[in-house]
Amino acid sequence: MALPARVRRTALAVGAALLLPLGVAQAAPPGGTPGSPGIGDPYYADYGNGGYDVDHYSIHVAYDPASDRLVGHTRIRAHSTQALSRFDLDFVLPVATVRVDGQRASFTQGEHELVVRPRKAIRAGKAMTVDVTYAGVPSTIISDGIRPWIRTPDGVAAVGEPEIAAWWYPANDHPRDKATYDVSVTVAKDLEALGNGVLVSNTVKRGMRTWHWREAKPMAPYLAFFVVGQFDITSSVTDDGLPVVTAVASNGGSEGEYAAADLARTPEVIDFESQQFGPYPFDAIGGVAPAADFGFALENQTRPVYTRGFWRNGPNIYVVVHENAHQWYGDSVSVRNWRDIWLNEGFASFAEWLWSEKHGEGTGAQLFQEYWDHYRDNTGFWSVTIGDPGAHNEFNGAVYDRGAMALQALRTRIGDPAFFTVMRTWAAKHRYGNGAVPQFIRLAERVSGEDLGSFFDAWLYTGQRPAPTEENGFPPDFTPRSTSYARAHAPASWQQIQLTHRVLGSLERQ
Repeated sequence: MALPARVRRTALAVGAALLLPLGVAQAAPPGGTPGSPGIGDPYYADYGNGGYDVDHYSIHVAYDPASDRLVGHTRIRAHSTQALSRFDLDFVLPVATVRVDGQRASFTQGEHELVVRPRKAIRAGKAMTVDVTYAGVPSTIISDGIRPWIRTPDGVAAVGEPEIAAWWYPANDHPRDKATYDVSVTVAKDLEALGNGVLVSNTVKRGMRTWHWREAKPMAPYLAFFVVGQFDITSSVTDDGLPVVTAVASNGGSEGEYAAADLARTPEVIDFESQQFGPYPFDAIGGVAPAADFGFALENQTRPVYTRGFWRNGPNIYVVVHENAHQWYGDSVSVRNWRDIWLNEGFASFAEWLWSEKHGEGTGAQLFQEYWDHYRDNTGFWSVTIGDPGAHNEFNGAVYDRGAMALQALRTRIGDPAFFTVMRTWAAKHRYGNGAVPQFIRLAERVSGEDLGSFFDAWLYTGQRPAPTEENGFPPDFTPRSTSYARAHAPASWQQIQLTHRVLGSLERQ
């Protein structure tokens, strides 16, 4: 997945003064200390929050596409990790009330933080319930010049990375704090609403339809989504009993036809990737292609969401391969900090190489050669240290392409048996949790029995082209080729993967 490098949160513009006291006025309760306004990410000091962990979100929203008005009530079940006199939630919509353990709490809103002061201090290790009611027009709210809310001709796509949650539900918005979810979306009865996981119910009352989706496996807040519109929905069940739900916007023309055909292959893709990476980690699969060209795809847990532009020129199975590889690398195993993004994007990009190899459209070695020749003299590309790309640069194209090259080089350096053991062990060891690049390096060294320090320095942490040596994972007979020769002998998958990655990274250049 890729979003603009400029996407971040610093200042909230809502047309009102910031940090105004709301709710019930009262002094901060004694017996606790404030939870930190950030979780400790070195790139983004105010992402997430400290002092508590969320266990479950129960989100109820009603949405009107014509006015873009969203009315919501979110109940958060959490437990404190310290004695709390107050705590923060990441949220930008105007809040009406907050209750903590059933009692009205005072609160303030400023920037993207909702600061909650309960009547009584919360003891360390205590379970707590937080209820927030709110309403607003998400598309009118801009943070640092960014408006991630995506309106479509017939609805909306609440989809984004690294942030979208704060525009529709209050959250501890960082991948380190995963939780389970129940999401109910109420819309006009002739509209569909898609979300994560399993459809629990679909009921109509007084002309409105409520879609209740449940994700029972831990999920990072930015991966929760809902999409509203008119869709052609296809449902089935895999041989393993997993529900499959794919949805393509109605009246989509040739783009919609290509999207529907490729999304129908999602079970095939999941089966292939399970063979490479280990058992599929979730309880449902699928995909959604709304009636909009918003310039990216996102690996929403169990059900990625795709811009229709991926199918402008015909079939494109590679983007389906990429986003579903994230179910292992990005969703089940999420980054510990945003600087670890190579563990998401490099890995999903490399999955495309494996698909190409499986289907006779170019081996990993051939694609490695092609990428080397393509980028050989591109100093801007090689200057990105993909193991620590820098704040607001996480979705640079080099994280994808140099990232995939690094994995193919590791494969060459340590051999297939050790390499795939590393990949499967990583997915299994950190299942439903988080991982950091140094942990992956240690795993690769332990499995291979080799000192790989200089190898990973060259590929991840050096702002220049790695030397084409066997130590750096190049084949013994590796020979750079001219650009013209490389283009004439490119693998069959080269153009499709390049097209996919151009779309994935398109918003970075806007």
